[in-house]
Amino acid sequence: MTQKKAIIVGAGLVGSLWAVYLSKAGYKVTIFESRPDIRRADISAGKSINLALSNRGWKALDTVNVGDEIRKIAIPMFGRTMHDMEGNLSYQPYGKEGQAIYSVSRGGVNATMMDIAENEGGATIHYNMQCIDADTEKGSVTLKNTKTGEISEEFADVVFAADGAFSAVRYNAFQKVDRFNFSQKYIGDGYRELLLPANKDGSYKLDKNTLHIWPRGKFMLIALANEDGSFTCTLFMPHDGDESSFDKINTKEEVDTFFKNTFPDFYAMMPDVADCWEDHPLSSLAIMRSEPWHHGKTALIGDAAHATVPFYGQGMNGGFEDCTVLWELMQKYTENGQENWSKIFEEYSIIRKPDGDALQDLSLYNYYVMRDYVADPKFLLQKKIEAKFSKLYPEKWMPLYSQVTFSDIRYSEALKNGKRQSKIMNEVMAMENIEEKWDSDEVINAILERI
Repeated sequence: MTQKKAIIVGAGLVGSLWAVYLSKAGYKVTIFESRPDIRRADISAGKSINLALSNRGWKALDTVNVGDEIRKIAIPMFGRTMHDMEGNLSYQPYGKEGQAIYSVSRGGVNATMMDIAENEGGATIHYNMQCIDADTEKGSVTLKNTKTGEISEEFADVVFAADGAFSAVRYNAFQKVDRFNFSQKYIGDGYRELLLPANKDGSYKLDKNTLHIWPRGKFMLIALANEDGSFTCTLFMPHDGDESSFDKINTKEEVDTFFKNTFPDFYAMMPDVADCWEDHPLSSLAIMRSEPWHHGKTALIGDAAHATVPFYGQGMNGGFEDCTVLWELMQKYTENGQENWSKIFEEYSIIRKPDGDALQDLSLYNYYVMRDYVADPKFLLQKKIEAKFSKLYPEKWMPLYSQVTFSDIRYSEALKNGKRQSKIMNEVMAMENIEEKWDSDEVINAILERI
């Protein structure tokens, strides 16, 4: 029999992982990547915030036995620590005791995943290969070598577009297909990354096992630990139109004043913040929706199908879960070692699209949680009530955050459950003297009556 062939466009996180899956199903995998090999470049640079690996991502990695390699470069974060204007700290655990999300460097994970795709998956990765066209029916991609200018066309039994939010395959092929729907929506906020260095002895300036947030209403600063003692910090803020927005901060003096007044405890740790302001570019944030996620022999996966904003820490996890879903469908529709890709793709688009949409809705909602609500005493009290009730009746109540982060409940189901729970908690929080009696049987019974 001729060996089955697959093409993946994009050697990012999802493309590299999917190569391992396909190789296990007997495919000869070729990956085409428009960028140079990041393993030979400075991978700390660029417009990349740190990522948070959680349950869905680990499940996808462990299914093909590569999770342990990533665990070597992952730092557990057991909760979020909020920093107020006076530098006072408050802490909120993410889940039950011992549950954590894991801080990982995008560049570090991507480099490791490329190694795994080549070494474990036997994939061949070609760099500096820009996709300039694709034929979804034929299973072909047309590529331009950005170094030599040479144009080539490559064919495979099946093609996967894992080339990110601004997918060349989606733009050049899918968006020309009849009845293909696509939308992109930029939110009003952008982000800029800063690197908070380690102390001179290499130690951390902050607790490394928590996600740090400086919530300030319409904007926020966050910090996630790196392996070398530093923190990757990201300022999320409106591009313009507000008292605190990126268009108001243009000079070193303005940067210095802004941090000194707005994040005084951070400024004390990094008084040279103004000198580092231009080290990383100001970047935009968008949500991309598309439907269907397949056509002919070609499918969209990861950000190419459902790019979202980063506020639930689920972009990578959601992309990795695409691999899990596709793999399960491959098991369902394979006979005599041959996959029925038309059935796999059709079901993939139908069952996964609602989860992509729900993830995007959840991501936007969690931005308000992080920048506004985590500083609200009433919100924190609500979380304490939910945590207590969930501990007493785990079969009746799993907090929305735990559904998204510590389970593989479908995103669409989690969103539906979250809306129902939110309605219940709004009624409970409206009870008279809730601050005094939150720990009472009366409050627990009130939730029970409403479930």
